[in-house]
Amino acid sequence: MKIDPDSNAGLSAQIAKSIRDAIISGALIVDERLPSEAELAEHFDVSRPTIREALKRLAAQSLIRTQRGAFGGAFVRHLSYEDAREQLVTTSTLLLSMNGISFDTACEARFALERACAPMAAQRRGPEQLAIMRAEIERQIEPGLTDEAFCASDVKFHRALVDGAQNPVLSYQLSGSIEAMQPLMNMITFTARSRAEIVEIHTGILDSIEARDAELATKILQQLEDVTKRLAYSVIDAKAVAHSKKALTDAARVSTD
Repeated sequence: MKIDPDSNAGLSAQIAKSIRDAIISGALIVDERLPSEAELAEHFDVSRPTIREALKRLAAQSLIRTQRGAFGGAFVRHLSYEDAREQLVTTSTLLLSMNGISFDTACEARFALERACAPMAAQRRGPEQLAIMRAEIERQIEPGLTDEAFCASDVKFHRALVDGAQNPVLSYQLSGSIEAMQPLMNMITFTARSRAEIVEIHTGILDSIEARDAELATKILQQLEDVTKRLAYSVIDAKAVAHSKKALTDAARVSTD
C-alpha cells in the first residue's frame, strides 16, 4: 500500500484509496484485521490523526468496521447488497438532482431497465414478491392516504417487481432507478395523476406477473411510461403558462408604475 507524495489529493484520501484498492484486489480479505493506527502511520509516514481520517472515510463507504476491546481494531467488512444499495440510491439521487438530468432521460432509463427485468420477474417471482405487490395495491386504495405515503407505496411496489427477478445484481443495479429516479418523477407528477389509473395499471402488472405473462407485463410497463410522461408534460406545461402569465402581469405593473 503506497501513496504519492506529489499528488494533489489529501493524504487521508490517498491512504483511504490505497487501503480500498487493497480490499478490492483481495490483498486484504473480509474480516481481516488492518494494521494498528500506529503501524499504518509508520507505514505511510504520516500522523495518527491522518490515519484516523482515512479510516473514517473507509467506514463511511462501509468497507471497514471497528471493534473495541483487547481483540479490537479495524476489520475489512463484508459488504452486503443492502449496504451497497443504500449507497447507490444516495449517489443516484445526488447525480440526478445536481446535474440537470431531463425528465425524459430519467424516465427512459428507468422504464427501459424495469421492462428488461419484467420477463425474469414473470418467470421467477415468488409468493413473497406477489404478496408485497398485492399489499401495496391495497394500501394505494386506502381513503385518506397521503401523497407521500402513496409515493412510498409506489416505490415499494416496483421494488418488489424488480426483486421478483431473483437476481441480486439486477436488484442492486435497478435500485438507482427505482428508489432514486422514481421518487423524483413522483414529485413532478403527483399533483396531476389519477390514483385510480395508477392502481389499475399496478393491478395489471401484478396480474400479468402472477400469470407469468412476460409480454403483457412489458406492455403494461410501456403504458405506465406513456402515462408518466403525459402527466409530467401536463404539469410542466401548466407551470410554463403560469410563469408566462406572471411575467406579463409583472411587466404590466411596471409599465403602469
